[in-house]
Amino acid sequence: MLEIKDLNVFYGAIHALKGISLTVDEGELVSLIGANGAGKTTTLHTISGLLPAASGSITLDGKDLQKVAPNKIIGMGLAHVPEGRHVFARMTVEENLRMGAYIIKDQKKIGENLENVYSHFPRLKERSRQLAGTLSGGEQQMLATGRALMTNPRIVLMDEPSMGLSPLLVKEIFSIIQELHESGITILLVEQNAKMALAVADRAYVLETGSISMSGKAAELAEDDRVRKAYLGA
Repeated sequence: MLEIKDLNVFYGAIHALKGISLTVDEGELVSLIGANGAGKTTTLHTISGLLPAASGSITLDGKDLQKVAPNKIIGMGLAHVPEGRHVFARMTVEENLRMGAYIIKDQKKIGENLENVYSHFPRLKERSRQLAGTLSGGEQQMLATGRALMTNPRIVLMDEPSMGLSPLLVKEIFSIIQELHESGITILLVEQNAKMALAVADRAYVLETGSISMSGKAAELAEDDRVRKAYLGA
């Protein structure tokens, strides 16, 4: 489904991604873990077309994403939940969700998608007329995720969904991620909370200073001494 080969990305003279390769097969939940500054967000931004690659390839179902404008990539079935939520604070919950469906012209379809999002996030339906800026951090994360779902994407990139949330809310957000995965949505999850990320994933990659250092089944990586010492506090 999604395939990255020998991807190199620079920020000026800084070599941010150093020839990384990874795949996400249809129906999988793949986690990308690593410390701050490892290149996790850069990877997602490059996939979404927000950053240019110096070399390497990014394909979705065999189609070269680097030849597609960022605003057209969503129409190919890929959605991005950004780090920090980035909801439209002065718009209502429902207005935020409808913004996520900007590429859909059929109002009936938008209404159906809206109800589908509300089925995953009942709390958003309760707050549909509330300004997004007045929501809690966990609710804003739900909103950002729901906004990404408004186009019925086949694959969702999720960037640090647990950032800044209490342990109770982190558990709730990861429960929702599992639910979305079980509903058939393919997910590439970037997450600093390695324990939770490995617990929900099928496979995982470890990114260290711009390079993939380890990869494999998530359950096996969670038991690897190197991963446990570096990321799981063991």
